[in-house]
Amino acid sequence: MPKMFGTDGVRGLANRDLTARLALDLGDAAVRVLGDAGTQDDQPEGRRRALVGRDTRVSGDFLASALSAGMAAGGFDVIDAGIIPTPGVAYLTSVLNVEMGAVISASHNPMPDNGIKFFDAQGFKLPDAVEDEIEAFIVNGGLEGEVAAAEEAAWSAAQAAAPDAPADATSYLASEIKMPAGAEVGVVIPLENACDIYIDHAARSIEEQGISFKGLRIALDTGHGASSLTSPEALRRLGAEVSVINDDFDGMDINVRCGSTHLEPLRALMAETGADVGIAHDGDADRVMFVDELGNEIDGDVVEAVCAIDLKERGELPGNTVVSTVMCNLGFVKAMEAAGIEVIQTQVGDRYVLQQLREGGFVLGGEQSGHMIFLKHNSTGDGLITACQFLSACLRKGAAVSEVASVMQRFPQELINVCVTDKHAVTNNEVVAKAIEEGADELGSSGRILVRPSGTEPLVRVMVEAPTHDQAHEVAAKIADVIEAELGA
Repeated sequence: MPKMFGTDGVRGLANRDLTARLALDLGDAAVRVLGDAGTQDDQPEGRRRALVGRDTRVSGDFLASALSAGMAAGGFDVIDAGIIPTPGVAYLTSVLNVEMGAVISASHNPMPDNGIKFFDAQGFKLPDAVEDEIEAFIVNGGLEGEVAAAEEAAWSAAQAAAPDAPADATSYLASEIKMPAGAEVGVVIPLENACDIYIDHAARSIEEQGISFKGLRIALDTGHGASSLTSPEALRRLGAEVSVINDDFDGMDINVRCGSTHLEPLRALMAETGADVGIAHDGDADRVMFVDELGNEIDGDVVEAVCAIDLKERGELPGNTVVSTVMCNLGFVKAMEAAGIEVIQTQVGDRYVLQQLREGGFVLGGEQSGHMIFLKHNSTGDGLITACQFLSACLRKGAAVSEVASVMQRFPQELINVCVTDKHAVTNNEVVAKAIEEGADELGSSGRILVRPSGTEPLVRVMVEAPTHDQAHEVAAKIADVIEAELGA
């Protein structure tokens, strides 16, 4: 049976892979597993509470209803934050005295997909072990499985004590299985000002630095996603002149040829408005990409480099260390070396970046894709916080965005995604391994190869860095062709 949780929660085609029944089961399982971490005394009037938010996908409504129903059936009141960016859910979870948070989103994935991921009471994504416990509860039959196990245990105990007497499971179930009823079941409570609380937090992170965005012209693409309700308002509150596109949504258009994965509409808006910088979010705004005033793309590696140097110069970079992943560009590592900053690299996934940040006491980590964690300000990747911190760093330099971004020079890098039937099979395929070895021999010490299964999609990602774009493309294409021949969908 395929593993339910991937690198970013449970994700799949809504109403096919991710059904209302599965969402219901996840809600029930989550409150039973995560609820064990706290006590009812922690909550007002002894009530236990969870927070749920979602992005703009049409499937978000039925999944939110099902997830909330599972939580309420487990005895938790559900605070419904409505449509709000994923980092907004993480932040609110950490400040509203709830025992857990959940967001319904498939991030940058196409509209038909959706996902569910959970946060603990501090707003952090769950460790693998806790997700495994939630999954095991569902796989073992959920509450029905617990009841069946209890009945079996009661029968066995009764038979051992008196082989000729009938087993009475009722008393066992009443004492051992928590079945909320009456006033013990949960209710769903709308939180009307959820986005306002998050906007205020993001704006204050800049106002506290004494920085104003007055005079800054920003072009913004919210990708028909959740940031439509937050980023324009936050940037305007800070004084910027904001021109925004794709800030409407109908549930069907999220991420469609726009946002952080399609920068062409943003470039067109910049040309039309003469903006100083362009900002693009994905559907749930846990990531951000930029375009400078010359039309050049600025990815997460460059953003992290700029912000790391800014933090170091202000004495706010503990250990003079930042965290990135094995996918970061070699140019990022070289730029950090030149600035006297150490780079710790993790496996791909912002949860692993976060784990290293927490373990090391560091404050900045990110991914090339635009996920950036400023641990002082939020517990997960936050596109709005990242945009604000990057712009404040540029303003402190007093130079154009393109000039500030030139602190890092990218090494030529080629990334090819190969659609496959079984993405995990790539790790044990001898033919693929031989192709990777041949590519590594060709590059020698002047480049590197990384081949890995995607954490969220049925893809194998082939990344090659080399002295020239042509060589990087040639080596990556050879390996991708072999993977497609061996494992292609």
